[in-house]
Amino acid sequence: MRRVAVIGVGHSRFGDRQDVNVKELAFESVKPALEDAGLTPKDIPYVTVGSIGVWYEEPLPAVAIAEYCGLTGAGLVRVEAACATGSAAVYSAYTAIASGAVDLALVVGVEKMREVDTSLAVELIGRAGSYLWEFEYFGMTFPSYYALYATAYMNRYGATEEDLALVAVKNHKYAALNPLAHLQKEISVEDVLSSYMISWPLKLYDCSPITDGSAALVLASEEKVRELRVDTPVWIAGVGYSSGSSTLSQRSDFLGLDAAVKASQMAYRIAGVRPDQIDSANVHDCFTIAELLAYEDLGFCRRGEGVKMIRDGETEIGGRIPVNVDGGLKAKGHPIGATGVSMIVEQTKQLREEVKPSARQAPMKNYIALTHNVGGTGHYCYVTVLKR
Repeated sequence: MRRVAVIGVGHSRFGDRQDVNVKELAFESVKPALEDAGLTPKDIPYVTVGSIGVWYEEPLPAVAIAEYCGLTGAGLVRVEAACATGSAAVYSAYTAIASGAVDLALVVGVEKMREVDTSLAVELIGRAGSYLWEFEYFGMTFPSYYALYATAYMNRYGATEEDLALVAVKNHKYAALNPLAHLQKEISVEDVLSSYMISWPLKLYDCSPITDGSAALVLASEEKVRELRVDTPVWIAGVGYSSGSSTLSQRSDFLGLDAAVKASQMAYRIAGVRPDQIDSANVHDCFTIAELLAYEDLGFCRRGEGVKMIRDGETEIGGRIPVNVDGGLKAKGHPIGATGVSMIVEQTKQLREEVKPSARQAPMKNYIALTHNVGGTGHYCYVTVLKR
């Protein structure tokens, strides 16, 4: 297996993007990613597109996006892994290069979720688990799924609604500094606690927004990195992956996501790193409880200690391991197909020490970063370790 590096990144503005169609939205990230890599569309032999695509007008988005972005003629594949779609698309391109099939690949993650109304979007997302068993029979939606985890965690470890709110407050603080984020405003614990109840104990400000957006990466083999004389390649040091049951009734408990534990252990082993060496991380905070679970699933702390990490500010810049300092899914936004790609864009910039404004730049000691991208409620999981 050959070494693979990120050599170009691009990112659109996240939000309610009624000003563009899906092809134009993808172009907003593809163009800067190619420019960052010093390449043209004709240089790209292989493209992976991550998109769920049930919300917008193009049923076959990969070919339409490729044509609009000048990539016609490249090999195309569309990837889907629920909310982990972006990371799965990255992994598809990564393996194509690592295997020697190609030397360059472009990854595009894109979603236009706001083409449908909120109730339909919630229904479509709710179908991502076991549709007939959980959604059709019991009416479960994703806030309800994660509410089960939140109530179990609170009951076992003594966490409170205020503790969950601290996650939202932190992530909104950093989103307010991120010009590409969907929700660019700071909030208070009281704002979270007084917001509309969605599925107890999760309130509106405990939930990530329905978002449009795109992100793109250019990946290259080590040989191509040398040929192009890339100044600051960011290496994909290890990718771990796993999956969980489609029905939550088959889970052993609701205190963590087993798929995330297995994926992270695999990624650490391949990369040859330990959790305490990570300088910066993006974790899948689709709901505030999901970020607390991620701290523990990823080995940043022991079971039940995630709540202490958020209380003590350990995941802020200046803390032990800054997490989601771009705003995370909670405030930067969660355009499903783009999310995993966006995480790697962010951590590539962190490792290059290019984050603007500097108030969002995590201190680099080991030059190791991590992304954690969960599909569904642990139905899929990809953990990616990056090194500079």
